[in-house]
Amino acid sequence: MRRLLEKNGHRVVHADEGQSGLGMAAAEPPDLILIDLGLPDIDGETIIGILKRIPALAETPIVAVTAWPQETAREMAQAYGCDGLILKPINTRSFTAEVEKYLRR
Repeated sequence: MRRLLEKNGHRVVHADEGQSGLGMAAAEPPDLILIDLGLPDIDGETIIGILKRIPALAETPIVAVTAWPQETAREMAQAYGCDGLILKPINTRSFTAEVEKYLRR
């Protein structure tokens, strides 16, 4: 995902865990947050809830990226307050365009 986005001119900041991602997003608010719902240290629901309470991120779109089954993933993303959902495995031909549609909102 990172390579595809960078290849298409996007700057990507990556965190391997939720806690470090929270710190990075709070320190330098991004234009968009792509979040895996299955992080190793903190569950997606908790991370998204914390992100939504950070004033500097109030307008930042949050898009879940997950390998959960489609219906379960949609329910989770909606319940957690995500602005969108991208299912894994990603389609390498359409992934960048999918991300860009959330950036244009």
